[in-house]
Amino acid sequence: MRRTPAWAVAAACVMAAALLYVGAVAHLVDLVQHGLYPYGWAPTWLNLYWTSLAVLDPLAAVLLLGGRRRGADLACAIMVTDVAANWYAVYGIQHSGLLAEPGLQRLTIFALYAVVVTPFLRKHLSA
Repeated sequence: MRRTPAWAVAAACVMAAALLYVGAVAHLVDLVQHGLYPYGWAPTWLNLYWTSLAVLDPLAAVLLLGGRRRGADLACAIMVTDVAANWYAVYGIQHSGLLAEPGLQRLTIFALYAVVVTPFLRKHLSA
């Protein structure tokens, strides 16, 4: 993978950053409209986690766009924990399922993308 073209690395970083910004906007809107606890049905810790993504998502995106490994690592960590939190919310709290939740489907696909792409990106990003 050392021969990965620079444009492919840049494209992967830009795509991940764009998706992180989409998430950040969603979390910012929830924060502005509903405060720190936007989901009355969710426990406090889950509300605070999702609210923290209003800061963490754009931070990871900025680091990624700056060509930093920390951005890829943070994006991967965010996506793994976010998908786990959302799966818990959907299955454990709302008693729903993946097929009934398009948002969870998209989030899961992005998390898989982050987990698969991050090891390859790290080789091309600066510390």
